[in-house]
Parts: sequence; C-alpha cells; structure tokens
Amino acid sequence: MAKTVAELAGHWLRRRPETLSEQESRVLESAVAGRPISRDVNLAVLRGQDFGDRLADAIARIGGSWSFIVAAIIFLAAWTMGNAWLLGRDGFDPYPFIFLNLLLSMVAALQAPIIMMSQNRQSERDRLDAWHDYEVNLKAEFEIMALHEKLDEMRHSHIMTLRDDVAQLSAKLDRIEAALVKNG
Repeated sequence: MAKTVAELAGHWLRRRPETLSEQESRVLESAVAGRPISRDVNLAVLRGQDFGDRLADAIARIGGSWSFIVAAIIFLAAWTMGNAWLLGRDGFDPYPFIFLNLLLSMVAALQAPIIMMSQNRQSERDRLDAWHDYEVNLKAEFEIMALHEKLDEMRHSHIMTLRDDVAQLSAKLDRIEAALVKNG
C-alpha cells in the first residue's frame, strides 16, 4: 500500500494532490497515519454555541411543541371567557380583544426570527453532518480498496506458491518416471 498522500491520491483517486479538496486531503492523511476520521460533530457544535444560541434553540423547541400549542389554546380560551362572559362590560380587554391581538402579534414578531435563527443553525449542523458523513464514507471506501489490494496480493502470492509447488511436484514426477523407465 502507498505510504504518502500523493501516492494514495494518484492510486485511489487518480488525481494529483494539489487538485484534492480539503476533505479529501484530510481523509488521505488519516489513512496514511492510520488514525480514524470520525469525530463527534454534536460536541463540536455544542462547543461553538453561545448563550443566545442555546436560548434560541430552547425557545424554538418549546414554541414548536404540542405543549405550547395546548397551553396557547388554554390561554386564549381563558382570556376570551374571562373578558367576554365572566367580566362582561368590566373586562379589561373587551371584544374584539385588541390587547390580546397586540400580545399575540408581539409574541409572533419575536418568536418567528428566533425560530428562524434556530433553523439556520440546524441547517448548518446538517451541513456539518453531511460533510462528516462524506469524510467517513470516503475513508471507509479507501480502507475497503486497501483491503481488496491486500487480499489480491495474498491471493497472488498463494497462487505463485501453488505454481511453484506444482512445478516441484512435476519435476519429482518426471524424475520418478525417468527412474522407472531406466529400471524398467
């Protein structure tokens, strides 16, 4: 098996090292060094998050849950009943619930960009996962090709040994046959 990145690039990828992507170079370097390429992408993402990122993810997780939807329905029903039926004319937000509309608009105005920030981070995380999967798959492919080469070398060596053994046996048979003809 080749021992340098340049040799592996030429042998497995049929390309010059300077034409390799950063990922391909990293994978080939790990193959030469004999070290694994896999890593915990989640840990890397978590280390890169600040308080605002974690808060936005938590708000998006809560805002996109059934618990939030059920709580919002209960809150809206309680607000409506409290202001329309229970308090009647003395309700602090009588029909058409202008103050409730204002509150809901403010929540939506804040919640939408926070959820979009969380989705953008999730998209970036998905891209990192895809890049990492590509690297691991490429490394696995290289390792499989290396194993095939080793098996081919072993099979070729075994065939050569068998050929030599057959040649030796054939020579012995020829000598035995010659001895039998001579004595016979």
